[in-house]
Amino acid sequence: MRRTGLILALLLLTAPAWAAGDGMVRMRSAHDVPTTTQRLVDGLEAKGMTVFTVIDHAAGAASAGLTLRPTRLVIFGNPKIGTRLMQCSQSAAIDLPQKALVWQDAAGETWIGYNASEYMARRHDTGVCGGVVHKVGQALRQFATAAAAH
Repeated sequence: MRRTGLILALLLLTAPAWAAGDGMVRMRSAHDVPTTTQRLVDGLEAKGMTVFTVIDHAAGAASAGLTLRPTRLVIFGNPKIGTRLMQCSQSAAIDLPQKALVWQDAAGETWIGYNASEYMARRHDTGVCGGVVHKVGQALRQFATAAAAH
């Protein structure tokens, strides 16, 4: 029993600081918002993902006469994977295609965030799709890490 507690404590201490309990994974980027966004898009396309669009929320705010720090949403996916998730739980379609948010916080730091695959699995009770969900989580982490890295 004590050994299990020690293992659990070690796992919690070594968990990524950017994994939030609200279902969103966040990591700091070494680049500004445009560079991080482009690195993400390039990485996604290099792996055969479809990038449907990039929404520049700051530009939208400016068109309405408002200001917003740099904030871009990248919408992307792969029908082979997304369809498998929807076959397990059709309600997953509300969260597909995948999205990644790149933004600048009040301190001038750039962040990249996306929905944690575990959150989506719980939200949509994907059950038998555990292997697919795990692979999606690994891929999202790799894409975000590559975009944010030096």
